Amino acid sequence: MDVKAAPNGVATIEDRILRITGYYGYYPGYSSQKSTSRSSVTRCKPGTNCPSSHTGISRQLSPLSVTEDSSAPILELQSRGSSGVCGHRVERQNRSGDDGMQTHPENSSQGNRLKARCLSCTAVLLKAVWGLLIILSVSSSWVGTTQIVKITYKNFYCPFFMTWFSTNWNIMFFPVYYSGHLATAQEKQSPMKKFRECSRIFGEDGLTLKLFLKRTAPFSILWTLTNYLYLLALKKLTATDVSALFCCNKAFVFLLSWIVLKDRFMGVRIVAAIMAITGIVMMAYADNFHADSIIGVAFAVGSASTSALYKVLFKMFLGSANFGEAAHFVSTLGFFNLIFISFTPVVLYFTKVEHWSSFAALPWGCLCGMAGLWLAFNILVNVGVVLTYPILISIGTVLSVPGNAAVDLLKQEVIFNVVRLAATIIICIGFLLMLLPEEWDEITLRFINSLKEKKSEEHVEEMTDSSVHLRSRSRVNGTVSIPLT
Repeated sequence: MDVKAAPNGVATIEDRILRITGYYGYYPGYSSQKSTSRSSVTRCKPGTNCPSSHTGISRQLSPLSVTEDSSAPILELQSRGSSGVCGHRVERQNRSGDDGMQTHPENSSQGNRLKARCLSCTAVLLKAVWGLLIILSVSSSWVGTTQIVKITYKNFYCPFFMTWFSTNWNIMFFPVYYSGHLATAQEKQSPMKKFRECSRIFGEDGLTLKLFLKRTAPFSILWTLTNYLYLLALKKLTATDVSALFCCNKAFVFLLSWIVLKDRFMGVRIVAAIMAITGIVMMAYADNFHADSIIGVAFAVGSASTSALYKVLFKMFLGSANFGEAAHFVSTLGFFNLIFISFTPVVLYFTKVEHWSSFAALPWGCLCGMAGLWLAFNILVNVGVVLTYPILISIGTVLSVPGNAAVDLLKQEVIFNVVRLAATIIICIGFLLMLLPEEWDEITLRFINSLKEKKSEEHVEEMTDSSVHLRSRSRVNGTVSIPLT
């Protein structure tokens, strides 16, 4: 059947389709030449020689091979009969192997990233759990210490002897630390080696007699004054008021650090210090400036001041200390207290200032409970810095205020009026403001900017999703025509 050629040189409908679809092996007259080439190829039975087949193919292909590029696709199509499928399979396998080799390191890197993220999330979660336990333990130990002191005062009022007795328990701090070292450390050290290692807080030469007297004496005196004034305040005020006033030590630490250590000035901490002072005045006003109330407030503020001075001087002369060095230092304070301050309660006993009938009449249960909880509080404060975030330790301290308030309400020892409640809240807010980091303003701005960027990205994604949806709808509703000529 003769086919009339079109004006553009395309003879058949098949040629038109190949030209429109852009087949790379297309040329005018492709279909007619293809049919003739198929008719010229003879099939041979297996085991027979067909010498004319190759010549026939070459004769039919020779007129079509205008160029090498145009003849190559035809030869490829003709050779697909037996080996084309196998060639494609091998090529696909090679490509899949190459893709597997490329994706394998990517998958391994993604797996490592996921493992690292899981480990970091686990560490943060574990640290938060430890922080919660430390907060509850710190606040509970401080509340227990304060309440036991109030109970002891009902039958036994010797505040300096109680201070001296509880400070002697600090000697057990380093043995407790070393016991934990033996239980947890893989490479265990002898007690003397560990003691010498931790004594580096006093200098490269370790603890000498000169450094023992020079460095330990002022800190031991400040430690004793802090606890003694705190116990004196508990005689005049309720446990809630004393614990709230003692929280002012954070404000005093900031003021002393700003003056003595030349720390960075922060307006928010100045506001917190002003709030602390305002709370102190309001606490004194809560009882209409009664004599006992004013004296009790003075004792509590004095205790907070000596505690702040202790911390500032420690940072100035000794710097920062790890858990072992802190345990060594506190135990050294206990030894100094036992050796050099033991004469003070003896003098007070014989001068009838703090007198008791016999040692058998002493409330040893309350004394040992108070000293044990005080030691537990000091250990938890230092352990908490290692196990969790230091800010949580301060939060545990401030939570002792509502804890003491709850106990006082149950015991019906305090009646909260508006002024006392407002003073307590103001002091606690000031304490929490002191916990803000130095770069709190920059951190807040970064957080706000990240929220804005996140919102803008979500808005852009919504716009792109809506545009893609509109395009897909227009494609579904529209028609596409392919011309044949």
